[in-house]
Amino acid sequence: MAPVEPPVASSAEGLPQPEDHAGPDVRRGQMDASRPDRRPFRVQVAALRKQNGTTRDEHRSGPIADLGAVSVTVPAAEDVTCDLTLTSFPGGITVTGQVRAPWVGECRRCGGSVEGTAMAEVREHYAPKEGKVGDEEAYPLVGDEIDLEPLARDAVLLGLPLAPLCDADCQGLCPTCGANRNTDTCACEAPLDPRWAALDTLRDEGPPT
Repeated sequence: MAPVEPPVASSAEGLPQPEDHAGPDVRRGQMDASRPDRRPFRVQVAALRKQNGTTRDEHRSGPIADLGAVSVTVPAAEDVTCDLTLTSFPGGITVTGQVRAPWVGECRRCGGSVEGTAMAEVREHYAPKEGKVGDEEAYPLVGDEIDLEPLARDAVLLGLPLAPLCDADCQGLCPTCGANRNTDTCACEAPLDPRWAALDTLRDEGPPT
């Protein structure tokens, strides 16, 4: 019997495989690009500050924690959105534009749920805090970076309603039985004003005889 020869390896086996020309840095960058930015409101302004009067539009959005008032809050899962224009001036950056965020709350009359969008126009300055005396009301410019989150937070808080209503014609709750007068009816009579009690007594007694 003739000896059995071992199988011949295919042309692809035993040959060096092509190198991955992407390299670890490129692959890492691709993975990072798919991740959400954890600091969406930080903006680098080094290029902007090279020449005074230079402008650049910025669209930034992201969540801001613990944002709300007494009866109105911005849901933690919702984004605050900034559409802004940055302009360099000697010593700092001027930020103008609009900030908006969705909010939810309770109607101040009936206690029902109500929602809306807070919108505020902004015009603020960023300037270094160290060195010569600057604008005390300006937001801090740290190195060549500005943080838009404090500006966005302040703008949204100013845009939130202090006492929201589900409708301008909301009838509220019955003070006696608590029924929602927008959807239910009740037979309760309006309480008498004690300030008019004496006049009501005279009216019930009728004219003197």
